[in-house]
Amino acid sequence: MQPLFLKSTFHDKIWGGNTLRTQFGYEIPTETTGEFWAISAHPNGMSTIANGKHTGKTLTQLFDQHRELFGNSTDKQFPLLTKILDAQDWLSVQVHPDDAYAAEHENSLGKTECWYIIAADEGAEIVYGHHATSREQLAQYIKDGKWNELLCKVKVKAGDFFHVPSGTIHAIGKGILILETQQSSDTTYRVYDFDRKNAQGNKRDLHIQQSIDVATIGAPQNSHPDTQIIGNCATTTYVSNEFFTVYKWQISGCVSMKKNAPYTLVSVLNGSGSLKIGSETFALKKGEHFILTSDIPEWTFDGNLEMIASHV
Repeated sequence: MQPLFLKSTFHDKIWGGNTLRTQFGYEIPTETTGEFWAISAHPNGMSTIANGKHTGKTLTQLFDQHRELFGNSTDKQFPLLTKILDAQDWLSVQVHPDDAYAAEHENSLGKTECWYIIAADEGAEIVYGHHATSREQLAQYIKDGKWNELLCKVKVKAGDFFHVPSGTIHAIGKGILILETQQSSDTTYRVYDFDRKNAQGNKRDLHIQQSIDVATIGAPQNSHPDTQIIGNCATTTYVSNEFFTVYKWQISGCVSMKKNAPYTLVSVLNGSGSLKIGSETFALKKGEHFILTSDIPEWTFDGNLEMIASHV
């Protein structure tokens, strides 16, 4: 019984930087690296297994060939995706479709996501929802380019959490580092991209009609964190819905746990320590990501560790 440690992919972005290197020590490919798809079975950024008897297999191969490691899941594809994003400039204002619209128009899953703010510059903001009261008014605001009137901006700080259901118009602002848990989808509709141009001098594509079609009317309802402290572990549950449950483990010392889900995705955001499973011990450090599979009934963390965990 071993956790699945992963080798994963980076993505260059017009809004990216080098914080993934300075914060986590990753060997990033460019100085405008915007995303690390840390736990991913999506074809646009596939993780491979980095340890144990399944070394070298992609996460998709393992999920398809060994469903017993994932609670004999009946999902057509591995359903979750964990990313870290380094926003050195604003991301586009965008919106994601739900499962039904994405299946019909994109042959993909929809995209409900959530954000844990790892770090944020003083005064950093996100777009979280909009002020239009009808789809017709939303379309008119977009047509007229009345972005300051339309978009709802919220100041953020480290430790904040935002639930971003499909249909939520949103954007991550400049100077923010986040961990994103989402459905395994890469379907994004851009509403507005600040009229900027890429390295080739071209504006990026917008998807206005699709955005109007799928956008939710009304303010988004964020989740309310709930923290429970038992022994050396503070567990904060941020959200639990039909797609995922996301929580933070704050470990200070020795903590034993038993599985409460078929499999669990874990990202180490701060600190160092160890993970003991049976007679084996695995060192943990900031920036590592792993999956606790179904054949692991219990485990023990030791050290000072801040981790984000998720499961279906």
